[in-house]
Amino acid sequence: MSSNADVLIIGGGLAGLCCALRLHQSGISFQVLEASDGVGGRVRTDEVEGFLLDRGFQVLLTAYPEARRVLDYDALNLRPFYPGALIRYKGRFYRFADPWRHPIDGIKGLFSPIGSFSDKLRVRKLRQQVLTGSLQDLYNRPEFTTLQALRNIGFSENMIDRFFKPFIGGVFFDPNLGVSSRMFEFGFRMFSMGDTALPSKGMGAIPDQIASKLPGGAVRKEARVESIQEDGVILKSGEKIKARSVVVATEGPEAARLLGDKEKSGSRSVTCLYFETNELTLSEPLLVLNGEGKGPINSLCCPSSMAPSYAPKGKSLVSVTIIGNPNQSDQQLETAVRVQLTEWFGPGVSRWRYLRTYRILHALPLQVPPVSNPTSRPAQLRPGLFMCGEYNNVASIQWAMVSGRQTAEAVIDWLRK
Repeated sequence: MSSNADVLIIGGGLAGLCCALRLHQSGISFQVLEASDGVGGRVRTDEVEGFLLDRGFQVLLTAYPEARRVLDYDALNLRPFYPGALIRYKGRFYRFADPWRHPIDGIKGLFSPIGSFSDKLRVRKLRQQVLTGSLQDLYNRPEFTTLQALRNIGFSENMIDRFFKPFIGGVFFDPNLGVSSRMFEFGFRMFSMGDTALPSKGMGAIPDQIASKLPGGAVRKEARVESIQEDGVILKSGEKIKARSVVVATEGPEAARLLGDKEKSGSRSVTCLYFETNELTLSEPLLVLNGEGKGPINSLCCPSSMAPSYAPKGKSLVSVTIIGNPNQSDQQLETAVRVQLTEWFGPGVSRWRYLRTYRILHALPLQVPPVSNPTSRPAQLRPGLFMCGEYNNVASIQWAMVSGRQTAEAVIDWLRK
């Protein structure tokens, strides 16, 4: 079967959609082939009994330059987190606030047992460091693991264990902080410059908004690509679709399969459990971090405390994040999580109703040093074949969107030549 499109984009995640959007803006015909029943890749939201369940704990950092350029933040009705966290340590919760946005809470936090007084002052040094220069400058700096970078600044092991490991470890799904210091500095820069927020209709509203800017019929769902040919692709159904160029915009393992890459890059896993409760577990839009270093839970939050639309009226939604993919059944894992939640919040946890578990096996690439520079990444693999997304690259909503646009621009140049 022939296609009327110049470009076939394999994958309807953020990178593929942003690639499609840029092609559309340039008048280049395209078709997105998405294997699942919806767009967004991992950035999707399911509605379950009136609750909005993001597929794993995710947030939008509003300072992302590309997200600011592409997305309509007002239409997303973004609801921010409190700039800080509650840290569980020695049987108590301690507030750890961003002193630049909540100076009074920040001063109170100086006397908490989370790190030393000197550690709190070193946060200022870290903030100045990550805000200095351009993103290009940041990715040209000397590279270490995040753990080594924090030690180089002088943070104590207490501060690293109680705050950075659950916080940054939860961002990159790497509790040992082996992730590249460049990725850590980029992330900390974004946290410092803007809000951490959820769209009121769930994270899935982000890809839905991008897809809504594409022509009708531009995205073909449940169209799994079996192989890439010189002049197009063959679907799992056996159908052949021809096009002048092909863009691979899938997650890592699928990209490796399609490209015949035998040396598959590794990935990080994450598990997320959701509970319903009639009680207001957190009255503020706070992230709770496990600073004790024991038990399955890395962090939790109540999305409905940010955006009431995440839960039916009179209900609260609790999201629990576990780094990795534990070797336990869903039932065993739920039991272990309840034990720890009961230690934190009391016997009322027994009344919380379990909703669903998500095991995201390929949540992020490893991103250990050395990582590539996403501001100058080549997109063409061979004539007519391009790649975008996080495969063999860095990951985040920002860089997925940038990668999609950059790849589209490379395709446009190639087609016009």
